Amino acid sequence: MRSNRAALRAGASMAATLPMIAGALALGIPAAHAAESPTRDTLAGTKPAWATTKTDKGSTSDKAQVTARVYLAGRDAAGLAQYAKSVSDPSSAAYGKYLSAQQAQTRFGATEAQVAAVRSWLTAAGLKVTGTTAHYVSVSGDVAAAEKAFGTQLHNYAKGTKTYRAPAQTASAPASLDGAVLTVTGLDNAPHKAASKDQLPPPDAVFKNAGPFSSYYGSTTASTLPSAYGKKIPYAVQGYTGQQLRAAYGAGKYTGKGVRIAITDAYASPTIAFDAATYAKAHGDARWKTGQLTQVLPSDYTKTEECGAAGWYGEETLDVEAVHAVAPDANVTYLGAASCYDDDLLDSLSKVVDNHLADIVSNSWGDIEANQTPDLAAAYDQVFQFGAVEGIGFYFSSGDNGDEVANTGVKQVDTPANSAWVTAVGGTSLAVGKGDKYLWETGWGTEKASLSADGKSWTAFPGAFTSGAGGGTSKTVAQPYYQKGVVPNALATANSAAGNRVVPDISAIADPNTGFRVGQTQTFPNGSQQYSEYRIGGTSLAAPVIAAVQALAQEARGGGAIGFANPSIYSAYSKFGSRVYHDVTDNPTGSGLAVARVDFTNGYDATDGLLTSVRSLGKDSSLSAVKGYDDVTGVGTPANGYIESYRKR
Repeated sequence: MRSNRAALRAGASMAATLPMIAGALALGIPAAHAAESPTRDTLAGTKPAWATTKTDKGSTSDKAQVTARVYLAGRDAAGLAQYAKSVSDPSSAAYGKYLSAQQAQTRFGATEAQVAAVRSWLTAAGLKVTGTTAHYVSVSGDVAAAEKAFGTQLHNYAKGTKTYRAPAQTASAPASLDGAVLTVTGLDNAPHKAASKDQLPPPDAVFKNAGPFSSYYGSTTASTLPSAYGKKIPYAVQGYTGQQLRAAYGAGKYTGKGVRIAITDAYASPTIAFDAATYAKAHGDARWKTGQLTQVLPSDYTKTEECGAAGWYGEETLDVEAVHAVAPDANVTYLGAASCYDDDLLDSLSKVVDNHLADIVSNSWGDIEANQTPDLAAAYDQVFQFGAVEGIGFYFSSGDNGDEVANTGVKQVDTPANSAWVTAVGGTSLAVGKGDKYLWETGWGTEKASLSADGKSWTAFPGAFTSGAGGGTSKTVAQPYYQKGVVPNALATANSAAGNRVVPDISAIADPNTGFRVGQTQTFPNGSQQYSEYRIGGTSLAAPVIAAVQALAQEARGGGAIGFANPSIYSAYSKFGSRVYHDVTDNPTGSGLAVARVDFTNGYDATDGLLTSVRSLGKDSSLSAVKGYDDVTGVGTPANGYIESYRKR
């Protein structure tokens, strides 16, 4: 679940400005370069929506400092987007004809001449070039130099209760650069950061679940507690393990052997190797082999307090242990970003692509769409497109606040899951019965009611919405071709008659009340560091589970990369339907579903008492899981035939 420990990126809705460029972003083509004057090309989307005349506080001081990144469009941005589409489309003659990282850079990356021209332009304006990569040129300097370079004034604007700098006009670049610049980020200095998506307190404050528990769904009935929906209900599971999840999603004989999975988060848990090994041994997962888990980490970390660095340790722990539990022979590379800010997360994703560190990338972080600016969206999409042409697929959690209304007051989806170039992973409540038998799934959405003081009823049953799978219709990204004919028109056109991207694409277990058990070293009240286990959930769980299932599917097809999976996911849905997907609905049994849950008041022991509640399932804000595609679970979850179907693709 999106962490309540990490502050969200401050922002306002971009709806007023983004539709003009949505189509370009959906294809990954630079949305810029309409001529502003005979000598300048505009860099569309660089003036944020919150920088309005009404909120303008005047010019920024010429001497104030600016740090920015000028992203390079490369030699053929339109060709990159087109090849990324063709190589990912099962109906295309180019399907599966991936390029190496070097081939992709040679064919689509920036030329030395383009880089030199961009550097020369920036330095001539008085900015200092602080770094150059295959993707961007970073610069620093004062406001006066930045205004000269990008052809715009920089003003201070009120944004909420704070004031930030932003361009007063859309930024531009010299036309003589001939489209070499994709976009520029950093001209506005509002925070651009992501939050992890788990249901976990920081490891410096131990968290444990209280019992009673069910060992599998329905194994222990809460017979002494009030009924719900006309019947006695089971206690929440203690937490499913790999064996149960593998059975639920049809793993069969496959283990992910020979497949590489990357995981990106911020920072890095200092105890991950010990925790992962201890957990695997405790639950019958395959022992980690030497070199099977590796980490790629920055030399320094930044913004550790602002980002709640320790809180990300649990995210890494969940992702690593969930991937290994479902795909025990896959090789796992963890990439820890230097901070939770977009620039650093982009750097981690770029490392995967530039060095082809994996074919499958699991990402359990993000933010609300209103906080995503077009300049960053373009930078992300370019990385995803380079990944696609190399046969790399990116999987992103869809969010844990349903339609986001309860969280933000505005109905919206999450980002980067809204990108047309990633697989957005939604969430379900999962029932695995005796003998690891798959029983059913609902769309994840929870309503909570507490036990009354006399213990005879549930107060205000079914209670208030607490969390649920993120989903809905984007306001900024055009409908991708692979969703046409599958996604209901009412969903696709909810924000525009032309149609927009709908999230998610596919789903897996996410509900923390039917969640996964993890093991992590935490700090106990007496100050000791101890390994302990607890149940966890969120689409932060769904993303690594689907990434692991994709590793099994890649193994099934002989090791050949699946790449950007969405065209294949939707094609298989149309072709095979229920033979490969569980069609998840909110009411799979025909009656209301709920579990009883008992929690420690203080989060770790019974010293301060217990809290007893009923958690109703299948209640996801205004979103509904219905027959067919829906905006809670997408096309559904992998069924027994899903993995084997990749042998025929």
